[in-house]
Amino acid sequence: MNTQQILEIESKHSAGTYAKQPLVIVRGEGASLFDADGVEYLDCSSGHGVANLGHANPKVAEAIYKQASTLITLFESFPNDKRAELMKKLTSLVDGLDRVFLCNSGTESVEAAFKFARLSTGRKNIVAAMRAFHGRTYGALSATFNKKYREGFEPFVPGFSHVAYNNIEALEQAVNEETAAVILEVVQGEGGVHPATEEYMQAARRICDERGALLIVDEIQSGFGRTGKMFAVQHFDVMPDMLTCAKSLAGGVPMGAVLISSKVKNLTPGVHGSTFGGNPLSCAAALAALSVIEEEDLPRQALVKGAYLMDKLRRIESPLIREVRGKGLMIGIELKEKVAPYIKELQERNIIVLNAGMTVIRLLPPLVITYGQIDRLVGVLTEVLAVEPELVEA
Repeated sequence: MNTQQILEIESKHSAGTYAKQPLVIVRGEGASLFDADGVEYLDCSSGHGVANLGHANPKVAEAIYKQASTLITLFESFPNDKRAELMKKLTSLVDGLDRVFLCNSGTESVEAAFKFARLSTGRKNIVAAMRAFHGRTYGALSATFNKKYREGFEPFVPGFSHVAYNNIEALEQAVNEETAAVILEVVQGEGGVHPATEEYMQAARRICDERGALLIVDEIQSGFGRTGKMFAVQHFDVMPDMLTCAKSLAGGVPMGAVLISSKVKNLTPGVHGSTFGGNPLSCAAALAALSVIEEEDLPRQALVKGAYLMDKLRRIESPLIREVRGKGLMIGIELKEKVAPYIKELQERNIIVLNAGMTVIRLLPPLVITYGQIDRLVGVLTEVLAVEPELVEA
């Protein structure tokens, strides 16, 4: 099939829930994507943070091939060598989180964490943050703040409330003896790339301890080296009661997980489950991905490359830029106007980026991005943003 045929088929048969781009991507390598005509694009979206290792990592591909030839699926009631190895590895990454529930996506991990929090505490209420994004299924959507994701889906799961992010006083007032859990992103991704302060995260831990609530940290986008640590919460020496993760966990194969502390009680057989959760294929891919992350020291690469990129972005002289912020290779460029036309212009110049709300360009490049590719990104951004606003078509 040629490009036009592929575009027509997807347009005809897609459910309509995605805004389709006029690109047909057929191949990836490292931080690059290639369309059906062989044109190369610098991927600074990583599939919304999935491709931390880059595309088509050979070690992950080899692990998938070997496992697919051995055993693909197995329900968790039956123990498995790859699953056991992955559980041991995941629970070694964060002190105090020595159990794991395996699932298939970030929103599933959030749903599981909410169920576990209510079951453990006997309480019903969940406190989330304004600007938060935790997923699109009903529990996760109830914790998500942006009305564009919520409109038309009422009523939501009862017991959810939202408070201002990075506001300790608001959190103090919201958490009480009826609160089962507080859920926070350490860096709000979809909400505009807003990092938490160390004081806020430490206060959240203290408040939850004082009120008997559990602290859930959502590391679905910020995890596995993205911010310069394996998990962003490790920047602040704070241990959550549950940590949700997914996206880059299995190198691109769908997988999610909840890491769980001993404070979470009443997790007995049958209270939750997942048909495909912990399947051997995904476990093998995750083991390979985690091995690459450690062998290539991708968290350190993200830290150093992120500082390099952030410094260059802050040197761009542009009337459009309000602020550059982020952590590691999770970066937001806030503009003084809507970013949609600039994202379109970047794509026409073979740079793929994301938005984070109406006015923020979000950069989530693979952690294996080269310095040459970073310089190329900054050069194109400088050309696109160092213009008068009226010259860019809305």
